[in-house]
Amino acid sequence: MHTTQVEVAIIGAGTAGIGAYRAAREHTDSILVIEGGPYGTTCARFGCMPSKLLIAAADAAHSVRHADLFGVDAAAPIVVGEKVLERVRRERDRFVGVVKMALEELPNHHKIRGYARFMDDHRLMVDHRILIEAERIVIATGSRPTYPPFFTQAGDRLLVNDDVFELNTLPKSVVVFGPGAIGLELGQSLSRLGVEVRVLGVGGKIGPLKDPQIRSCAQQVFNREFYLDPKTRVESICRVDGGVQVTYFHRDAGKKKEVFEYLIAATGRRPNVDGLDLDNTSLTLDELGVPVFDPYTLRAGKSTIFIAGDACNDRTILHEAADEGRIAGHNAGLYPRIRSGLRRTPFNIVFSDPQITTVGLNIHQVRARCGDGYAVGYTGFENQGRSRVIGKNTGLLHVYGEQGTGLLLGAEMFGPAAEHLGHLISWAVQKRMTVSETLEMPFYHPVIEEGLRTALRDLSARLELGPAVAENCLDCGVGA
Repeated sequence: MHTTQVEVAIIGAGTAGIGAYRAAREHTDSILVIEGGPYGTTCARFGCMPSKLLIAAADAAHSVRHADLFGVDAAAPIVVGEKVLERVRRERDRFVGVVKMALEELPNHHKIRGYARFMDDHRLMVDHRILIEAERIVIATGSRPTYPPFFTQAGDRLLVNDDVFELNTLPKSVVVFGPGAIGLELGQSLSRLGVEVRVLGVGGKIGPLKDPQIRSCAQQVFNREFYLDPKTRVESICRVDGGVQVTYFHRDAGKKKEVFEYLIAATGRRPNVDGLDLDNTSLTLDELGVPVFDPYTLRAGKSTIFIAGDACNDRTILHEAADEGRIAGHNAGLYPRIRSGLRRTPFNIVFSDPQITTVGLNIHQVRARCGDGYAVGYTGFENQGRSRVIGKNTGLLHVYGEQGTGLLLGAEMFGPAAEHLGHLISWAVQKRMTVSETLEMPFYHPVIEEGLRTALRDLSARLELGPAVAENCLDCGVGA
């Protein structure tokens, strides 16, 4: 058996792992990255990029289908499923190739292929053939799809989001379990591409939304395109000829049996820590077997083990994984000096149509922090000028502010250009700007961002910082 000694060992070569490698290498050249699976991050291979490619195709078909809104008489689009998925895979493979190229450029003595398991806090066994003795270790093993065991009754008609992009053509019908970000994006895009879709949930959640009024609006709007029930009672799932039969209680029709070509499980992801033999370490583990860690240093307890990315099961978003990798890598390289790293304002986007974004504190967190000392600013997009111009005038935006300080605390939105408005709000929240200071920023006309200004003006009035919003205000143009 071969034995290798290093200062820093990093388990996993995804976004967090490579971020940790680059940060740790600023402090030491005695470093080793261990990867057992295929090179290529979850985002590039299964997540962000292929799903957005599918959404782009769906939006193209949807735009043609609704061109008559603008007086454009267009023939109904013909969706060629094989071509849609071929482009998704071609572009996806390009993104994966860029990631693989970056990994292949790592010096050979800094990387090893294989699956690592802990023997103790400082020793890793890789595939029963290489013993690695490391002074510090970073866990960056990512996550994988998870679903309830009874979904296996769908047999070979059970898919996770990783599988959808490998289909040769689009299915005729699917039932999607889980109206989170993945389920909503896949469900709506498949529906717009001509697939019969049902999206079912059990807990009442819709994406990351916590504000009940916005969640109710989203449920109503999505149901104009496809059946969505976030709180469904499912009686049975079974494999039958031609697909999978699901017996559930329909919102309007009562108990119903339907056969779908596939069942797509979009019910969450599980951190890849269960195969690491963490019981052999001194770490304290939570109910999912994830090490308890400091979110600002990424250090697990008082050990020399750090954890980053989806393996944390905390903020499972690419930019957070990159940040966590850098923090963990720097601290592993600097040890015994440990420094807190910058954690950014919480920020989520669902690339549905309308889009969903949540920024900063949600409504429950605002209430827990402020008690009764807060206010909510409201605006809708039905009559917002630019939104009406482009035919995207649907949705709501709520912004939350603290009484006394006037601080902007967070926001939730279901509406047009939410990805862009969310960025503006996140920057303001992270800079600890007040509502008044945010309103001093420039807003061009006519843009959807004027809707944000309307919500901020409403919040300012409710915090008693400024005048009430004037009805049919013309100071910046009609329909602002």
